[in-house]
Amino acid sequence: MDEEEDLRLARMTPEISRRTLVMLRGLAGLEPPERVPEDAMAVADDVLAEYGTDGLRVLVMTLASWATAQIENVAELSRRSHEAVLDAMELACLEAGAEE
Repeated sequence: MDEEEDLRLARMTPEISRRTLVMLRGLAGLEPPERVPEDAMAVADDVLAEYGTDGLRVLVMTLASWATAQIENVAELSRRSHEAVLDAMELACLEAGAEE
């Protein structure tokens, strides 16, 4: 990224980070869990409409940063490697796909 792009993304980061946190508060514990992708997509659509693809990039960067931090927390608390935590997540995805 160049300096101009860094500045442009940095200006929208606080608002998109706030929206991301609001989204996660709404998604955590959502029932039925099948609504999570639908509600998340609505947030992504709102960000795209208001901020364009740069907004989506910031949303993805924010989510990736927070997900990585939480994977590290889970690994530390469960005394497993990051790879073991990710393997468990991948297995859950595979199992969910097999049920469909």
